[in-house]
Amino acid sequence: MNFIRKIVQSHTEEDAELFYKLKKLLNFSPKKINRYKKAFTHRSVQKIDSDGNPINYERLEFLGDSILGSVIASYLYKKVPEGTEGYLTQMRSKIVSREHLNELGKDLDLIKFVDSNIDQANVGDNIHGNIFEALIGAIYLDKGYNFCQKFIYENVIVPYVDIEKLEGKITSYKGVIIEWCQKQKKKYKFDTYEDSGNETIKHFSVKISIDGEQIAKGRATSKKKAEEQAAKRVYYTFQNQISLD
Repeated sequence: MNFIRKIVQSHTEEDAELFYKLKKLLNFSPKKINRYKKAFTHRSVQKIDSDGNPINYERLEFLGDSILGSVIASYLYKKVPEGTEGYLTQMRSKIVSREHLNELGKDLDLIKFVDSNIDQANVGDNIHGNIFEALIGAIYLDKGYNFCQKFIYENVIVPYVDIEKLEGKITSYKGVIIEWCQKQKKKYKFDTYEDSGNETIKHFSVKISIDGEQIAKGRATSKKKAEEQAAKRVYYTFQNQISLD
């Protein structure tokens, strides 16, 4: 308790509040609160340190991504001793997919910690996963690898990793549709174009045609998301045929 009291007394009231919130979230006491503040700082704030280096979560995100991948790889290696390199790589990709990381960030409600000059409604879904990875990077620098591993086990592996379910999970509907069309000798076309309309945020639309017939449309804030959205609709249109093939 003396250790915690010293940390809290040496920081501002705002930092002390963040300390207690993080302690509850992480189930351990952070040492250097500034590492976590950096993990929750968006580049739009345009903060810099005394050397002129930017203060935001992006470098911590890079670090956290690597650590998360290593912990998941180690878990899969031990959990599935018969798994081939290709199988293990595919399973790891499913666990650390951007979609899954965004879900994790949302479940932990990390967005409430973020310091940004952009309205939350306009930052996009990926910020949830980005902050989650940055948090892992901050934990590593603050407490070391073992704490990171424990955090990932408690917040990723135990509640979310089900090997049997992951084996059947589709990570790229576009990939499934392309593979199916090639296998069935069908001609496919992804017609993607910018479609912002009257909105301030750039949007993209995509139309997918198979054998000259338009099957589905998609619209999102990135080409990849729009293509995945449309491809998912195509998948469910032909799901029975794809499953049989």
